[in-house]
Amino acid sequence: MGFLRSIGPLEIILILVIVLIVFGVGKLPEIGSGVGKAIKEFRSSVNPDKDAETKKKSSE
Repeated sequence: MGFLRSIGPLEIILILVIVLIVFGVGKLPEIGSGVGKAIKEFRSSVNPDKDAETKKKSSE
């Protein structure tokens, strides 16, 4: 994670502009949704007990 410390705000803006150019504005919500679902699935696979508790609480 040492390389993340060397990335400044200008580099982040440049990366975001490149992503906008490559994917376009219309695709960004789909990409964000897909990333969110992937993170949720990853977390539930890493900690299945906590995910089961969350489902129980939401169903009550």
